[in-house]
Amino acid sequence: MKPPVPPQAKRAAGGGVVRSARPDRPVPPPAARRPRLTGLGGGLFCGAVMLVLGLLTETLFGASQTVYGVLFLPVCVLTALWVRESELFIAPIVVPISFAVGMVPLADEGEGGTIDWLMGMVTGLATQAGWLYGGTLIAGVIVLVRRVRRVRAINRRLARGRPRP
Repeated sequence: MKPPVPPQAKRAAGGGVVRSARPDRPVPPPAARRPRLTGLGGGLFCGAVMLVLGLLTETLFGASQTVYGVLFLPVCVLTALWVRESELFIAPIVVPISFAVGMVPLADEGEGGTIDWLMGMVTGLATQAGWLYGGTLIAGVIVLVRRVRRVRAINRRLARGRPRP
């Protein structure tokens, strides 16, 4: 015999029961939820997107590093918003690494040697440091705001006597 289903429970598409954490708040549909990336997934997402944007910038805009820097900022925001709350502090770490990964196609190659390419990378990173610092700062601020909101929610739950999730 099946146990009775409480009124706040909703039927899922597959016939299972989806329970809401709060009875007065409906369960959002899966499409309305934001993606949640692990720390590794956030790093791979940011690195892959920045590499693709670097290639596109080289192809479409003649390796304009300013365009690349402007495109870097929304990627920083998305990475900071989509990383899971348990791994929040990885976002400000992977963002500058991803910036450097995306600079690979944009680096001036000089005469085509490895040393010339390396010097092009260093020069590109030095001249575009403002975009790099700005994007890292944006990711850091978003991460701190998300962390403060999470800690406050946990403290409210504990003050009401509810156990921590």
